Amino acid sequence: MTLALGATAPDFKAETTQGTIHFYEWMGDNWCVLFSHPKDFTPVCTTEIGSMARLKPEFDARNVKVIGLSVDSIAAHTRWIEDIVATQDIAPNFPLIGDPDLKLAKLYGMLPEDAAGSSDDRSAADNATTRSVFVISPDKKIMLTVTYPMTTGRDFHELLRAIDSLQLTAQHKVATPANWKQGDDVVIVPSMSDADARARFPKGWEAPRPYMRIVPQPR
Repeated sequence: MTLALGATAPDFKAETTQGTIHFYEWMGDNWCVLFSHPKDFTPVCTTEIGSMARLKPEFDARNVKVIGLSVDSIAAHTRWIEDIVATQDIAPNFPLIGDPDLKLAKLYGMLPEDAAGSSDDRSAADNATTRSVFVISPDKKIMLTVTYPMTTGRDFHELLRAIDSLQLTAQHKVATPANWKQGDDVVIVPSMSDADARARFPKGWEAPRPYMRIVPQPR
C-alpha cells in the first residue's frame, strides 16, 4: 500500500554502503530524504546520485539526512560507485541501502507485495515504480512524496525548495504559494481565524480575497 502524507514512515534495519543501520536510530532528530532507484548501472540514476552528492551540504545545512535505496546488493552498489565517480566526478557522501530481496521497496509501497524474485531476476523496468522521494519529518511522518518515471531525472534544487517550505510551515501557521522561494511572501493558513491571525501577525496582512491573507515570510 502506498504511504499517504502524514503516515508514519516504517522503521527498518538494512545493510548500506556505510554499514548496518537501524533507520530511526540513524535518522535521530533530523529530517530525512530517502530516494530510491530501480537498479544500479542505470544512466539517469547515476546522474542523480552525483547531483545529490554535490548538493548534500545544502541538505546538511537544513538538518536533513540523506539516504538512497537501490534494488541491488551492496556488492553491486560498490561497483556502481566506481562508475559514479568516473562519470560524475564525485562519490556518494551518503549511504546507499542494498535491497536485493525487495523488502524495503515493498515496505514503502514502491512495489506490490506479490512482486516476485530478487534483484538478480528483475530489470530496471520491472522495478520502475521504485523511483520515489520521501521527505520525512523528525517525528517520522511522511511529509512529501513524489515518484518519477525512469526517463525523467529528479530536480534536487526543487527538493530543497520544498523542504524549505515544509520546515517553515511546520514552525509557523503559514503556507507557501506557487513558485515560492526563501524570502518571498507567504499566506496565513485558512484554519486560522482573523482574531488569532491578528495576534500572530500584528502588522496585519494584504487580502485580495478574504481567504487570501498575505504576509511577509516569518523569521
